[in-house]
Amino acid sequence: MTPDKIIEIVERFERNIDVYRSSSYNETELRVEFINPFWKELGWDVDNESGYAHIYRDVVHEEPISSGGGSKVPDYCFRVGGMRKFFLEAKRPGLNIKEDAAAAHQLRRYAWSSKLPISILTNFEELSIYDGRLRPHASDKASKARISYFTYKDYVSKWDDIAGVFARESVLKGSFDKYAVAVNGRRGTSEVDAEFLSEIEEWRDLLADEIAARNPELGARDLNYAVQTTIDRIVFLRMCEDRNIELHGQLQALCAGPRIYPRLLEIFEKADDKFNSGLFHFRIEPGRPGEPDNLTPKLDIRDAPLKHIISRLYYPESPYEFGVIPAEILGNVYERFLGKVIRIDEGKQRAIVEEKPEVRKAGGVYYTPQYIVNHIVAKSLGKLCERKSPAEISKLRILDPACGSGSFLLGAYQFLLDYHLKWYLEKKETTGKIPSSPSTATRKKAGSRQAIYEARKNEWRLSSSEKKRILLNNIYGVDIDAQAVEVTKLSLLLKVLEDESFETLRAQLAMWRERALPDLAGNIKCGNSLIGPDFYCNGQLSLFNEEEIYRINVFDWNDPVYGFGRIMKSGGFDCVIGNPPYVRIQAMKEWAPFEVEHYKKTYRSAGSGNFDIYAVFVEKGLSLLNPKGRLGYILPHKFFNSRYGAPLRGILADGKHLSEVIHFGDQQVFNGSTTYTCLLFLEKTGTSSMRFNVVDDIVEWSETGKTRNGLIRADKISDAEWNFIVGDGKRLFNKLSKMPVKLGDIANIFVGTQTSADDIFVLENCKEQKKHVSGFSRSLNENVKIERDLTKPFLFGRQIRRYDPLVTDSRLVCPYEINETGCRLYSEQELTSEYPLAWDYLKRNKKNLQKRENGKFKGKPWHAFGYPKSMPLFDKTKIVVPDYNDEPSFTFDTSASFFKTGYGIILKDESLSPLYLLGLLNSKLLFHHLKSIGTSLRGGYIRFWTQFLEKLPVRQINFNNDEDKKAHDTIVSLVETMLDLRIKIINSKTPDETIRVERLATATDSRIDSLVFKLYEIADADIRIIEKD
Repeated sequence: MTPDKIIEIVERFERNIDVYRSSSYNETELRVEFINPFWKELGWDVDNESGYAHIYRDVVHEEPISSGGGSKVPDYCFRVGGMRKFFLEAKRPGLNIKEDAAAAHQLRRYAWSSKLPISILTNFEELSIYDGRLRPHASDKASKARISYFTYKDYVSKWDDIAGVFARESVLKGSFDKYAVAVNGRRGTSEVDAEFLSEIEEWRDLLADEIAARNPELGARDLNYAVQTTIDRIVFLRMCEDRNIELHGQLQALCAGPRIYPRLLEIFEKADDKFNSGLFHFRIEPGRPGEPDNLTPKLDIRDAPLKHIISRLYYPESPYEFGVIPAEILGNVYERFLGKVIRIDEGKQRAIVEEKPEVRKAGGVYYTPQYIVNHIVAKSLGKLCERKSPAEISKLRILDPACGSGSFLLGAYQFLLDYHLKWYLEKKETTGKIPSSPSTATRKKAGSRQAIYEARKNEWRLSSSEKKRILLNNIYGVDIDAQAVEVTKLSLLLKVLEDESFETLRAQLAMWRERALPDLAGNIKCGNSLIGPDFYCNGQLSLFNEEEIYRINVFDWNDPVYGFGRIMKSGGFDCVIGNPPYVRIQAMKEWAPFEVEHYKKTYRSAGSGNFDIYAVFVEKGLSLLNPKGRLGYILPHKFFNSRYGAPLRGILADGKHLSEVIHFGDQQVFNGSTTYTCLLFLEKTGTSSMRFNVVDDIVEWSETGKTRNGLIRADKISDAEWNFIVGDGKRLFNKLSKMPVKLGDIANIFVGTQTSADDIFVLENCKEQKKHVSGFSRSLNENVKIERDLTKPFLFGRQIRRYDPLVTDSRLVCPYEINETGCRLYSEQELTSEYPLAWDYLKRNKKNLQKRENGKFKGKPWHAFGYPKSMPLFDKTKIVVPDYNDEPSFTFDTSASFFKTGYGIILKDESLSPLYLLGLLNSKLLFHHLKSIGTSLRGGYIRFWTQFLEKLPVRQINFNNDEDKKAHDTIVSLVETMLDLRIKIINSKTPDETIRVERLATATDSRIDSLVFKLYEIADADIRIIEKD
């Protein structure tokens, strides 16, 4: 229903429309008389009548500041919980909103640069809703990316439609977000971070080629530094221009004349005087940390590449509004940018950009979403700040030991800025005085500086001096990559400059006689967080070359100058947060073998098998905390159940460090990557219990925090596999876990054989003859003929399905003699005489077989399998299961099939029928339990790994008990029926026949489940839980 106020202002507008369209009626009057009342009726506190601090306001009004491409900030920003939802740009009533391309382009630049999916352009007479995901181009018409268009006459009749999306209550309920998703899918959508990444990657290529060619004395490290530092400085200054901190167009003006780089250096040197940032550090100054840049001032760079880069930063060639791009988005861009490195082709003195080995092995770089950062910061740093004053918080030290582009440090810094502003405003309200900053080590006298100032009427902000104090006092980071360290500094410095302008900085410069930015060289440092100077004890330094020393990059946490000696001497850090790298040690051995050996010797968490480096970062993070410290990481939850995770589980269990876990199961956090993660929160001193949270819907959790959760007593946690169950299923889980006989006790479970060259050893689409097999070889891309006796039936995982007959036309070329006790590789002489066709085929593939596993097979029989595991067991009758599926997928194999991605199960004792066991394994009960103890994959799939299968409880049968024997025999009979029915379904010729047999199979399956529930004595309430699952 349309509110009376809306009807009234629409009627008033129509009565006086000629007045409102006249040039004498301005935009400010329009806002007060029409736009503000319109949005108030939608539930938005447009005038901040609630009196909230700036950071918590529903609607932020900005004063327009003109620039080359239009104003630098949108007129209205609508927010929920301090997070931007959409912009509104107001125009004078006389402007034709429907046709004015410039106004539409301006709004779309705001929205696109801020990653906002929807924004609005209006002069009240007209209102256009735009999709902010389409990259804006200067040539676009006003209709481009427009989703909806209204005139003032539509407001009454279509009020419910407008309010259903844009009313504050609708936004809080998620209707706005659903609307944004519903209107997405247009061609041409591309997010600003992806576009800007592409942009700066092109600049890197240009500058790398230019600097390498014209400065041949530079090595690869100096070249990487020179290229990135130049890009960082240009981007920083351009962002300062659009924030009215630097003169707009000063970089663009360089393109009008020759010798661009010398004149660019002059701007850089002036920036050093103004900002004091390590980004512009060209001379030695007393008391200033870090070393000056003596490299880039001496570079020879021609005008052409610089002119191209600078022109891409300004309208109309640039689609970016740098005044609204948050530091967090820039961090996202740089996180992926840092995944590549420049090397020099020495022969041609040409620069080559390539992925770092660790990034290549990980499949890319994945930036932590902001909602994850915020949650970790709130749960770790937030707990430490509760009810503390700025003076008390000034003693806290927050660390990210693998800071990357600085996303977690940015989140922590923003949290502290918000906390301090709220505290100061509350203090001002109670005392009537403007609070002062607390004292610090460098500023002994408290009360000498005001902590906040009034930017506009009733709009208070932290002073630049206070923001710098908080940053220098509280935020610390380390990264092994020097480029990452510089990006972290850049991101934090841009955060300091948010809400600042030339005027505010000049006023504070005059008042406090200090430059605009802090130098972060003492806070953000380059080094290997996991390797200290003890790495080179016993004179080992001489064993490494310069490149290896640079790569290893030892870091001494206790060094008072190059480490954080003062903090460590006082007990350590209060808070450690981050997203440590996820790299398996097998991969690291390829480019960091010395480091891997050191980790194994130094860290308990690296003491078992093929560990992942994130486990070591957990152990190190704990060691860096002071006795009251907290740790918060996002990391894979694989260590909960893996064998390599046992040492880390032991560390956390022994110290009772677990405080809280938020387990995402198969829900995905990182875009473009399938990684199964959790949030891990630890306390140094230990806890009596741990809260375990299960997230079933990550989107809902990100908005509401909804989980299934419960408390787990610390004394119940050990280094054994962690299968934490909370909620209704806990009783059933405990019952099944306590059953005395497990599958591993009564059966051999074995993995498929690994040839290391399936494209050679496996022939597909085979046709069998009496003595030969003809099949397609992927390695040779042709059909070949092999002796039949040297081949075995071969199953792919996709061919193993629940109760299905095993049918395959693939054969494994198996150059082994297999008997009951083992296998023997046939010699070259035996193969030549007995199997000449097979030997000829293998010889044709000799070169590729020798190359396997980095040449491992050059010095041994090159025709052997990589890992010929469990070979005698394949010839036996067995139960088989694929590597993973979304349902119980066990079936019976009587054809002596081999396989790779799957597992075989053979009973040790013949008293039980394997068909009885097959019925149990395919039951709802054991599949439900397997999901509780195993590894979940996205899409509802689970792993059928040995370590999980062997823990499945098996109900033993007492054959002297008539009831037990009857249950056993009935299940066996029903399983035989299921196997027959599956054959009939596959061979059925008509839809009616298929449906009829499938109904019989469903009924038979249900009878097996009922018998299993009865055998295991499962309560009705627990059966309902399983059926619901």
